[in-house]
Amino acid sequence: MPNTQLNTEEPIFNRVASSALIAFNLEDYFQLGSRTLVDIKPWLFQEIVLKEKEFREHVKNHNWQQYQNQFVALHCSADAIIPTWAFMLVSLSLQPYATQVVFGDLQTLETQLFLQSLQKIDWQQYKNAKVVIKGCSKVEVPVAIYVEAANRLRPWAASIMFGEPCSTVPLFKRAK
Repeated sequence: MPNTQLNTEEPIFNRVASSALIAFNLEDYFQLGSRTLVDIKPWLFQEIVLKEKEFREHVKNHNWQQYQNQFVALHCSADAIIPTWAFMLVSLSLQPYATQVVFGDLQTLETQLFLQSLQKIDWQQYKNAKVVIKGCSKVEVPVAIYVEAANRLRPWAASIMFGEPCSTVPLFKRAK
């Protein structure tokens, strides 16, 4: 019969806490604020054709103040050919109110916001470090941001892993 008693003489040692791993948590770079999608499809004639006069009237009469301090994604969900100037016109109407306007869907917006945050990082701080890019977060981090973080870490880090410090997937190790 195996001995199931705990050995109380030896302290429990947390190897994860004492390791040299640096956890890189992408959710730390999430920008707080409301995200809104502006779809111009309803402003199209029969939701498919842009008629300039009618479109400009919609833009003129729209309540742009509702987007105050919001991050806005601007797109058209209709399978229609929309002239570039139409998106520019809407963007210029949003600009005095919105925190930021991007062309694309909400995923594109989120990616852009994360990219802006990543650009502010001094990546040299990870020189010769063993970095774990955390895989679990409370906010949805676009896959493109995981790729970007890995690419930005590679020139500096000694190794890059993905996951949690207690369970990682090795991705890169610099040759010695």
